[in-house]
Amino acid sequence: MTTPLPQRPPQHHPFETRPLTEPVDPRAVNEFWRVVKAQNPSSGAQVAFTVVIAAIFALVFLPTVGMILIGTATSIASGEAGFGALFSLPALILLVIAGVGIPLFVVSRRRTRESTYRIARFAEANGMTFRPFVSDPPLPGMIFHLGHSRMASQLVRGQEPRFVEFGNYRYTTGSGKNKTTHNWGYVAVKLDVPLPNIVLDALGNNALGSNLPATFSKDQRLSLEGDFDRYFTLYCPQGYEADALYLFTPDIMARFIDHAAQLDVEIVDDWMFLYMRRPASTTDARTWAWLFGTVGALMTKFDQWARWRDDRLRLAQGAGAHPSAPPPAAPHAGAPVAPPLPFAPPLGMLTPPPPGVAPQGRRLRKGFSWVTLVIILVVFGITLVPQLIGFLSFFLTR
Repeated sequence: MTTPLPQRPPQHHPFETRPLTEPVDPRAVNEFWRVVKAQNPSSGAQVAFTVVIAAIFALVFLPTVGMILIGTATSIASGEAGFGALFSLPALILLVIAGVGIPLFVVSRRRTRESTYRIARFAEANGMTFRPFVSDPPLPGMIFHLGHSRMASQLVRGQEPRFVEFGNYRYTTGSGKNKTTHNWGYVAVKLDVPLPNIVLDALGNNALGSNLPATFSKDQRLSLEGDFDRYFTLYCPQGYEADALYLFTPDIMARFIDHAAQLDVEIVDDWMFLYMRRPASTTDARTWAWLFGTVGALMTKFDQWARWRDDRLRLAQGAGAHPSAPPPAAPHAGAPVAPPLPFAPPLGMLTPPPPGVAPQGRRLRKGFSWVTLVIILVVFGITLVPQLIGFLSFFLTR
C-alpha cells in the first residue's frame, strides 16, 4: 500500500502593492517585453502591415512634404512666393501633426509597456500568474460574445482557493464611421457547480437605463427582501425564483451590497462575473484592494452555492429512466413472497440530482430596451425632419 503524500496547505501571500508604484528599470521592462514577444510572436499579416505603413511614411510622406517645404522656402527667399506659398500650408499642417503625434505615440507606448510590466510584477508578488493578452477568450459571460475583434488584456490569475481572473476586455461593433470600441473590466470566478443564469444589474452605475450590453425580459425580475432592490435589479429565469431565494440569502445579499454595489454581476454556468466600465487590471492599488476585498468577501459564501441542485434534473432523470427500466423478475414457483412495503418511495427519491441546470434555467430571455428606441427616434427625427420640412416648403412655395 502506498502512503499518500501530505497535501500542502494553500499558500497565503500578503497583499503587496509596491510593484505598482515603485520605480522600474527600463532594461527590465525591455527584457520583459522581449520574452512576451518571443512567447507571442506577431502574425505575418501584422508584420506586413507594419512594414507597409513604415515604408509609406519613409518613402512617400517625408520626401513629398520635404520637397514642398523646400520649394516654398526657396520661393520665399527669392521673393517669388506669392500665392504659391499657400499650397504648402497643408504639408506644413501634416508635418506639425506628425511632429506632435509621433512623440505622443512613443510616450503612450512606453507608459503601456511600463504599466503592463508593473501589473505582471504585482501578480507575481501576490502569488498569481500574468498573461498580457488572450484573443477571443472562451468565457460564457454576456460581454464575451458580442461584436468582433475581441481581446482580453493584462490578465491576472489566481488558483487558490479557487480560480479567479482579473482582466480588461474590449470588443468592436459596427464598421467604418459607425465602428465603436467597447471597453470593460471584469473579474471571473470559477464556481463549484453550474447555477441558473442570474444577473444583478447594479443601479449605482447606471445612467440612462442599464449600462449592461444586454436587455432582459421584465417578467424575469425578482424582488428580494430588505434594501437589496435599492442597489440591484435581479433577473432570474422564470420558474427559478425559489432557487434564487436559496442562493441569495440575507447574509449573501449583505455581502453584495457592502462590497459590490458598483459592479454588475452575472452568474452563468459554473462562473460568476463582476463587470465594470473601467479597467479592472490596473496600476491603481486602491482598485486592486477593492476587488480583492470584494472577491474575498463573496468567496466565503460560495459553500452554500455548491450544495444547490436543480430538482428539475431529478424529474428529467426519473422520467427518462422509468420507461427503459427492466420489469421485475417473476418469482420462482414455491418461493416465499415478501410482504408489500407500507409505502412506495417516489421514483428517484434516493438518488440526488446531478450537478447542473435544466435547459430552461441556463440562459435568461432577452428583452427590448425602450431607451434604445427613444434614442433611435430622436436621431431619426433630428436627421430627417429638417429635410422633410425643406421638401414640403419647396413644393408649397412653387
